[in-house]
Amino acid sequence: MQLPLEITFRNMDPSPALEDNIREKAGKLERYCDRIMSCRVAVEAQHKHHHKGNIYHCRIDLTVPGKELAVSREPHKDHSHEDPYVAVRDSFDAMRRQLEAFARQKRGEVKTHQGHPMGQVSELVPEQDFGRIGTVDGRDIYFHRNSVVNGDFNELRLGQPVTFVEEEGDEGPQASAVMVEGSPQPLE
Repeated sequence: MQLPLEITFRNMDPSPALEDNIREKAGKLERYCDRIMSCRVAVEAQHKHHHKGNIYHCRIDLTVPGKELAVSREPHKDHSHEDPYVAVRDSFDAMRRQLEAFARQKRGEVKTHQGHPMGQVSELVPEQDFGRIGTVDGRDIYFHRNSVVNGDFNELRLGQPVTFVEEEGDEGPQASAVMVEGSPQPLE
């Protein structure tokens, strides 16, 4: 960390043992991101006068290059936070997850969602109300006239690029939704 860790106790007496626990957990965060610039941790008792049944709130504010991350666990929602160590643990677990996501994003490992498979109309049999799609990986996918979503089956042409939703039919893979993409391409 570039700046020293800041720990604040509110509505409670400072606890050297809890402070050591926080320092240990903050140090472990550097395993997930080695570019942490600053970290501020605030542990707060909901009511100063309670000795039993008090709920603790832990907030962590962390600065990394180009972004500020914050975790704030709502104390009134979780009675396990009657123990300040549990409140601190839960907050640091949430911050770890945020740091892991930040580090993945910086490395370019952001999750991507694959689109629908693509292919071209390779066969049309209008008199029997079906066609076939040739996929990029060389498979042949059956589709029924009623599966064409954004076009007219009768206007489809061989080589027409399409995307589709594939499912397993009674006789192998089939397209349950065929979306027309553009003008026909020559079949190879």
